[in-house]
Parts: sequence; C-alpha cells; structure tokens
Amino acid sequence: MIASQTLLPPELEAAAIPGEPAWLTSARQTALARFSKMGLPTVKDEDWRFTNLAPLAGLSFAPVPDLTHSPISKETFSRLPFSGLGGSRLVFVNGHFSSGLSSIVGEEEGVKIMGLADAVAAEPALVERHLFRLAQKNATPFASLNAALFEDGAFIHVPKGRKAGPVNLFYISTPDASGKTVCPRSLIILENGAQATVTESYLSVGDARCLTNSVTELVMGDNATAEYLKFQDESRDSFHLATVAVSAGRDSHVRLHSMAFGGKLSRTNIQATLAGEGVECVLNGLYLVGDEQLADHYMIVDHAVPHGTSHEYFNGIFAGRSKGVFHGRIIVRPDAQKTDAKQTNKNLLLSDDATVDTKPQLEIYADDVKCTHGATVGQLSEEAIFYLRSRGIPVDKARQMLIHAFAGEIMDRILCEPLREELNVRVRKRLEENQNPRGMGRGDSLKVDQDGSLA
Repeated sequence: MIASQTLLPPELEAAAIPGEPAWLTSARQTALARFSKMGLPTVKDEDWRFTNLAPLAGLSFAPVPDLTHSPISKETFSRLPFSGLGGSRLVFVNGHFSSGLSSIVGEEEGVKIMGLADAVAAEPALVERHLFRLAQKNATPFASLNAALFEDGAFIHVPKGRKAGPVNLFYISTPDASGKTVCPRSLIILENGAQATVTESYLSVGDARCLTNSVTELVMGDNATAEYLKFQDESRDSFHLATVAVSAGRDSHVRLHSMAFGGKLSRTNIQATLAGEGVECVLNGLYLVGDEQLADHYMIVDHAVPHGTSHEYFNGIFAGRSKGVFHGRIIVRPDAQKTDAKQTNKNLLLSDDATVDTKPQLEIYADDVKCTHGATVGQLSEEAIFYLRSRGIPVDKARQMLIHAFAGEIMDRILCEPLREELNVRVRKRLEENQNPRGMGRGDSLKVDQDGSLA
C-alpha cells in the first residue's frame, strides 16, 4: 500500500456541511479512519494490477475552498458538452454548487432535484436511509475518502410512479482546483414505478491538474426505469477516480453508460446489484483516449436473486501510447437460477504503442444459467480501408469512418435520442480534429481568462 499521507496532508480532517446531523459527522469520521487504514492500492493488489497509482504518490491534494462566485461565465459553460440539452441541470464548480449556472424546469409534481448539502437539511430521513448504503459494498479506499470529504453533489428523488428528466449534472474543474482534490457525491433515488434519465458530465476548463474522486449511488425500487450516462472529458493532466453503485429492485430496468475521453489517469468502478427478480441491466461503455492516457473500467455485477438479465458491452479505442484496462466480474449467487448474463469487451488499437489489459470474469455458483463472456483486441481492417479508398474516400477519412462505426456500436444503445446525438457529435468532432487518428486524444481544454470568459 501507498501511505495515505502521500496523498493527503496528515492534519486533514473529515469535511462537514454546516449544521450537518451527528450521524453524518460520525459516518465521515469512520470513513476517514477506514481510508487511513486501507491506504492506496498498488499493482500488488489484484484488482489494481494493471493501473499504477504511483503518479498520485507525489501529490499533496487538499480540498478546494468555496468561492463566492462561479469562476466560469455562462458563455464558457455554453461551450461545454451537453450544456445545450433540455431539462433541468445542476452545476458544480470545483465541487461547489453554482446557482447562477443551474436551473430546475418542467419536473413533475413531487420530484425533488437539489444539491446534496441542501438535501441533508431538507430531506434528512430520506438521505440518512440511503446515503453510503451502496458504495460501501466492495468499497475502494477512494469511496471511503469521498465519504469523508464530500461537501456537495446532486440529490434526485423521484416518487412512486413519477418521471424525471433529463436531469443534467455538471461537475466542472477550473485552474483554481490545480493541486487539489474534488469529491462530488450524487444520490439518486427512484421509488417503485418511477422513471428518470440522468447525465453526469465531468469536465475541465483550462488545464486543471487535480483529482476528481466522485461517488454516485442509484437506488431503484420495483418496476423503476433509469437511463444514466456518465461522461468524463477532463484535462489531460488530471486524475479521475469514480464509483458508480446501483441497486435495482424487482422488474426494474437500468441502462448505465460510461464514456471516458479525458484525464491522464481515469478509473470508474461500477457496482450493480440485481436485488429483485426480473431485473434487466445493461452496462455500456466507450473509451476514446490517446497520448499517454490510461482509462480503466472495473465492474462487479451481482446477480443476487433468480431471473435476472445483465449485458455488458465495452469498446475501447486507443491511440498514441495510451493504455486501456477492463476488468468485468459477474457473480451469480447460488440461489440466482435462470440468470442470463453476457459480457463483451472489444478494443481497437490505432498505434503499435497502445496497450490493453482485459480480464472478463465469471463466478457462477448456480447450475441453471446462461452466461457468456469474451474479449477481443485488434487493429483496423486493411481490407475495409482499401474498400473505402476504392470508392474514392481519402485514407484519413476512411479510418475515421471505421473508428466512428466501432464507437457507434456503443452509442446506438443510448435510448435517449438527444443524448445519443450529442455524444455522436462529440465523437465525430474528436476524430475530425485529429486528421491522423493515431494521435487522437490531444484535443485542448477550453481556455478561460481570470473573469471566466473565453480566452
């Protein structure tokens, strides 16, 4: 283990929301003690064997202080991905709520959308009942660190039979966060029969060299339906470590998408528990990185009861000297008969220096199941490129078309049309900005002046 003090100053204490209840303060202190005891993983830990966190060891991150005003302007915000989507939005800058950039519009009666810090005061019983319940299962040290240090994030509660969305959450880092850590936390609760579409975007303006350590908990009752999309495109000098935990009740439907484009090192831990019979769960992800970026997805799908269906589809596109890691673990408990689980990981290498480590894994303790898994690693087909060139398409354009089609396998599974179209535009733009896709991932972050305007 790496000593936790190499990441955090030894005098650091658990954060506190002004006036927070005693149970939350106690939970923070317990989480900080757990993190201090666990330390940070090393490559000797099996679950982190392919992701070296040594670059974090030389850093001394501290929380970003609250600012009296948003350090980015509305004009700058309008240039960010997903900023033009309809629906409600909550915006957090360096971990702190920005009222000037946020808006709640057109939600059904009873739907509650607010900052988590406000929800602690406004909905104390609901928050206490659900906060920390999911992410602490199979918790990494970073989930514990987030529990100790989070100051704010999103709170969404959709009551029985109601519908919310799209709700767009933005977590934005600026140069003010350089050398520090941001710990946003989101709690999304869908009661029986509720529906929601939620996006979480993690973005940077300027070259913020910071650590984003996020946790999202999605609690779904019976017959609930959720589509959740996590989009990460932070600066090339930043680090991104995330936990997404979902628990799905009987006959619920959950579709979870994870898109990793930015960061020097990023890892998303996904924990999905199929807690009721008849659950349909789709985990869908895309990596699109270059230079010397590292993108890692680690998943645990827990079939706890019979008649559950889970399908995982993750595609990676790697250029330059980038590296991808995929570790998908499906657990079928002894009582989880009639389980249908599928896991697929496909990787496309655009240069000889890009590498991928992939580890699909099944743990089956029941005997009446249908489970498959597989992984592929390859390069663009020269025959396909030749075919397109024979039709008069330039070689660079032919490569871009083939790469975009590979990414399209993932994007086509996004049900919400505006989300799918926006992501499609972002992928196409990323490919077009890099005439030679081998160098993909070198796009610059938005530059801003001190007043928050575009430079």
